[in-house]
Amino acid sequence: MTSTAPDTAAGTSPQTEAQRRVLTVLVSSQILSGAGLAAGITVGALLAQDMLGSTDLAGLPSALFTAGSALAAVAVGRVSHARGRRPGLAAGYLTGAVGSAGVIAAAVAGSPVLLFIALFVYGAGTATNLQARYAGADLAAPAHRARAVSTVLVATTLGGVVGPNLAAPTGRLADSLGIPALAGPFLLSGAAYALAALVLAVWLRPDPLLLARSLDLQQRTEATAQKAAPARGPGLIPGALTMILTQLVMTAVMTMTPVHMHDHGHGTAAAGLVIAIHVGAMYLPSPLTGWLVDRHGPKAVAAASGLTLLAAGLTAASAPADSVALLALALALLGLGWNLGLVSGTAMITDAVPLATRAKTQGMVDVSIAIAGATGGLTSGLVVTAAGYPALALTGGVLALAVLPAVAATASSR
Repeated sequence: MTSTAPDTAAGTSPQTEAQRRVLTVLVSSQILSGAGLAAGITVGALLAQDMLGSTDLAGLPSALFTAGSALAAVAVGRVSHARGRRPGLAAGYLTGAVGSAGVIAAAVAGSPVLLFIALFVYGAGTATNLQARYAGADLAAPAHRARAVSTVLVATTLGGVVGPNLAAPTGRLADSLGIPALAGPFLLSGAAYALAALVLAVWLRPDPLLLARSLDLQQRTEATAQKAAPARGPGLIPGALTMILTQLVMTAVMTMTPVHMHDHGHGTAAAGLVIAIHVGAMYLPSPLTGWLVDRHGPKAVAAASGLTLLAAGLTAASAPADSVALLALALALLGLGWNLGLVSGTAMITDAVPLATRAKTQGMVDVSIAIAGATGGLTSGLVVTAAGYPALALTGGVLALAVLPAVAATASSR
């Protein structure tokens, strides 16, 4: 197919120029969305605990917005498949902003039912934040695909680190406006998600997925699609399993850490610092992880994610309740293990699925990831109530080891 893209400077292809622009826009939107994502994570469980007066269901907010992200992943994937990444991602972030406004309204009204509905809608922002990584890979050359994914992920770091540390200031702002202080971070979430939607709607041109299809960038994938072969490669199953397990473990331990700290006398600022370190570890190592995946293959990196999550669980389980430093270290390892699993799993899936069905399949995989996160969030409060936070952390670490046989038993696509 002959490209209709304009000529560019010598030595620079239209594909390369388009990829640069796409990554620039995605980085800008991810900085904003990272703030929206992390601010809600910091106080969601605390807000529910405060409104319900019980720790038993403190994990429900995480379960709800990850369940909401499952539905949103399907919607964003289908819209992206039919119309491109730009409308799909913009709509997802806008829905997350609506959910943030709903959480604030629920806190003002003192309505747990409205809170749970709003948190479900808020989950669309989480799903969209993750699906943006696929957009970074659409135009990337296969040998640099993991690094393109990591560029999008690392952009979330700035917003993700700043967001939790604004929990206290936004709480004071909310209080001055007559809004419960714990709902303050959702003021930031709503504004950040709305701005991210605007950035994508206006500037994500050309659309990376539509352009990738028009240029037929992957001849192997194109040939597979023309033969009507199934949209499944050998990397699909291990990639999905890796991300599902890492999401389950990470969400469960992360959700209950602020509650654990609060119950042992730590304030919102201390919990915000630990979550900020955690979110930073989730995204900041992405460039190195992408390089490792491109250099050594995703199976080795996926195995490393399981071992890192085990170390996180052991550290969290053995950390004294009054030690912010050790809890921060445990949450940093938790974030790093998640990052290793996400980047390696994404690379396996993107390599395995042809362009013609890529967005739809990626959306369905992210549904499974969201369901795993919802399961981890929902059960975490029950486990802590029954056996304590150390038992939750240790169980999560051991469960993460299931990544090793998952990637070893199924051949990688690379």
